[in-house]
Amino acid sequence: MSLFAPALLSRTEKLLAALRSRKLKLVTAESCTGGLIAGLLTEIAGSSDVVERGFVVYSNEAKMSLLGVPANVIELHGAVSEASARAMAEGAIRNSLADIAVSVTGIAGPGGGSAEKPVGLVHFGCAFRHGETAHRRFVFAKADRSEVRLRSVVAALDLIEAQFDSAATRLA
Repeated sequence: MSLFAPALLSRTEKLLAALRSRKLKLVTAESCTGGLIAGLLTEIAGSSDVVERGFVVYSNEAKMSLLGVPANVIELHGAVSEASARAMAEGAIRNSLADIAVSVTGIAGPGGGSAEKPVGLVHFGCAFRHGETAHRRFVFAKADRSEVRLRSVVAALDLIEAQFDSAATRLA
């Protein structure tokens, strides 16, 4: 029995097949999801030909040492920010053999939020090797920790799919 809903697994299987058909590799850089995105992707048998690796970078030190997120990005903008999400995705590309990276950093709660950065705030990045880095921001209001994390997994898939579809259109 999977941790993930059948519809989400089916959707993930289709995404992996689309990436596989283009011979593209994917890397994850996860903070608040703690590896759930990579867990979902690798729940699918045969995903190893698409999933290149996953980084769980929960601490600021991990973001800096494993992904090369500049210290000044975290100091100026915070670990939960557009700048950090972009730097995480770009660092995952630099530090892997993947073609596409997805990153997530947020405040899952129940504590840790502020008026400026509330619990449920999550930033996502999606980078293509030799391409631009996309960003999305969500506030999953009134969601508990597990729901913020699971909704973040779905939002990360949404972003990968959108960026992949956009790239495929440009290449067609």
